[in-house]
Amino acid sequence: MLTVGLTGGIGAGKSEVSRLLVSYGAVLVDADRIAREVVEPGTPGLAAVVDAFGPGILAADGTLDRPKLGSIVFADPERLATLNGIVHPLVGERSRELEQAAGPDDVVVHDVPLLTENNLRSLYDLVIVVDASPETQLDRLVGLRGMTESEARSRMAAQATREQRRAVADIVIDNDGPLEKLEPQVREVWNELTRRASRGKWPTE
Repeated sequence: MLTVGLTGGIGAGKSEVSRLLVSYGAVLVDADRIAREVVEPGTPGLAAVVDAFGPGILAADGTLDRPKLGSIVFADPERLATLNGIVHPLVGERSRELEQAAGPDDVVVHDVPLLTENNLRSLYDLVIVVDASPETQLDRLVGLRGMTESEARSRMAAQATREQRRAVADIVIDNDGPLEKLEPQVREVWNELTRRASRGKWPTE
């Protein structure tokens, strides 16, 4: 088994790289999806979040009001740290369970948005960073996700810098251009990952 940490700044296109890797045969452990699961109604995770932030972060149906919570934590580093301290251990536990269920020859890709911020490099055999310029990230967040420029800049500022992410990367995928330039890069990376997985390790030479 080869374990891969996949990360990138918001708007860099990590989800598209993740989708491509899964289409080639990777086993995906998606931290964002797991983070939603561990705070579903009735879970200890949601109870802990409500205890920390108050019942005002719940929607009328009892689910977590993510936009409202986001507006709180992304404007306040201390409150973001509080939220991360609740959710990240739960995500880590579930991620390990999913990894252990994979086969011995699988490439297991952990899609982890905050890999750099939480110093998780050592958990994986190698790290792939999907890279895009801050200008490209901003354009995508405003143009494709409908954020205001202020919201987009706030989300970007809450994450590691481009340089910090690249510093932990074993492989960098450039996604500053159009989609048609991304797929060949990801295919080449996948071929390398499967070669490494078949050898049973990530060589240091």
